[in-house]
Amino acid sequence: MSQKAELPSLTGHRTKTRKRDEKKVNDPSGFRDSVIEGLARAGVGGVDLEDTEVQVDLDAVYNFLDKAGNKLDYRRYGEVLLEILIAGGLLAPGGSIQQDGEKGMVQTRACVFADAVDLDRVKAWDNVFIKLMRRYKYLEKMLSEEMRKILVYLGGFSEEHRTRLAQVTALWVASGLILPNTLVVIINEHQVKNSVALDFMLDILSVVKTEKGSSAVLTLLKRSGLDGMLDQLFPANKRTAENMKNVFIAADQPEIVTYLASLLNAGAKKDIQRSLRISISDETPTKEIIMELKEAVKKNGLLEQEAVSMIWSSVMSAVEWNKKEDLLQDQALKHLKNYISLFSAFTSSAKSEMVLCNKVQEYCYDNQNFLKCFNKIVLLFYKTEVLSEEVILKWYKDGHTPKGWTVFMDQMKKFIDWLEQAESGTESEEESDEED
Repeated sequence: MSQKAELPSLTGHRTKTRKRDEKKVNDPSGFRDSVIEGLARAGVGGVDLEDTEVQVDLDAVYNFLDKAGNKLDYRRYGEVLLEILIAGGLLAPGGSIQQDGEKGMVQTRACVFADAVDLDRVKAWDNVFIKLMRRYKYLEKMLSEEMRKILVYLGGFSEEHRTRLAQVTALWVASGLILPNTLVVIINEHQVKNSVALDFMLDILSVVKTEKGSSAVLTLLKRSGLDGMLDQLFPANKRTAENMKNVFIAADQPEIVTYLASLLNAGAKKDIQRSLRISISDETPTKEIIMELKEAVKKNGLLEQEAVSMIWSSVMSAVEWNKKEDLLQDQALKHLKNYISLFSAFTSSAKSEMVLCNKVQEYCYDNQNFLKCFNKIVLLFYKTEVLSEEVILKWYKDGHTPKGWTVFMDQMKKFIDWLEQAESGTESEEESDEED
């Protein structure tokens, strides 16, 4: 029986690790030192920035950063690089510059905090960041991530540094360099209670308005998600509608006040609509519905046109409609007759009547079973003096909406002809009376 030969021993053999598989040591401090050392020579005329009288040359700053990207690992330390360019060094928790043993505070003047003394200089720094992002596109995503970190340290920065940070942040969110929803992180208890978050946001909005106009302010609030969280920027004891209004007016942001009022108005309208539907569903006496609705309209500053629109919607949603068209018409007219006094109470102006006309038109178009009911409904409202002949003629001529117009035009033609003849007949009688 043959024996198996022994396998050769691998004892003492060292497997060589491929260079690409070697793990690099994470050394943000070393990266920081290399960047700050390079930026130290970015003074005007190539003079070292240790001399505090020497101004920072932003062209020199960009040239260094552009070339250094070939040697320094921006992909690995991109957020560190951006932190240095914004704050001047590595930030410790809370927002202060990190101490580094015997070196103490390692920082540079070639940064936004130290050098962006006014909005024009902030814009110049913004241009440096834009060029850097174009050169190294992966830094753009890192900037949003880094700003989420920096914006929770606002309380640790001086008021001057917060102002400069707000200005450059405004330029970045307005241009899309960072995501608008990045701003939401400023809302946290320690920054809200002493109004740091509110003041910072007001500075941002001021720059956005100056640079892009008032419409851009509301666009930013909506895209960031802050439009529904504005009250959370205020300390808990100052979240009253009146105080918020006064703050935004004082900050020259009246469009925000108008927007907040519209949100309150929309909320009030939803509540009124809900209450109205419940009252109709519960078959509350019409007189009570009218009285309650008039009080709600007055209290919330709503227009009569808004009320009549809500009435139509509520009345028409209170019924399970018959699916047979021949039975549907009788059902609809019978149901609407019950609420004629309610419609009459809120159609005291031609504008309100026109709104009702168009609501009926849109409803009959959107609910195809009602297509043949339109002229019957208008005729009902005419006979019960909810709609006047002047408004109906105006609606037919140029006040209607495009929805289903050709269908409704044909339906209404005979009635319109009759109204026009009646109107011309009345005018003839008046003329003959005057002659007599």
